[in-house]
Amino acid sequence: MQFEEQYEDMLQNIEFGIISVYRDHPQMVDHTAMRALEALIDHYVAQKIGRAPKRFALDALETATFDRMKAMCDWRLGIEPGPNNEIRVNPLTVDEILQCLKRILKSTHHWNKENGRRGYLDFVAKHVR
Repeated sequence: MQFEEQYEDMLQNIEFGIISVYRDHPQMVDHTAMRALEALIDHYVAQKIGRAPKRFALDALETATFDRMKAMCDWRLGIEPGPNNEIRVNPLTVDEILQCLKRILKSTHHWNKENGRRGYLDFVAKHVR
């Protein structure tokens, strides 16, 4: 089974967090998602190895994107309740979350390079409900 198939629901959860901010703020660009992803990856790496996260000077949209993705990740880790106060029965590991975040970051770079400033956001927005 390919990575995207195995973690399809988690990838969609993270992308929903990104696209929900984009739909609220259509001026958002791919770089916003990239910065938020980089900060969130550092957050979970720091948590895993027991160091303080780096200080990212995120703007308001980057912070909103970070917060929405983190809420999804924390729910899937079993740390926080999710939609409708649902608790995860089979939580993912921090390593699995990191793999998913890195896969999405790679996708943002790909679609941005292919289609410009909103290449990733416009591509994913067509597939996320």
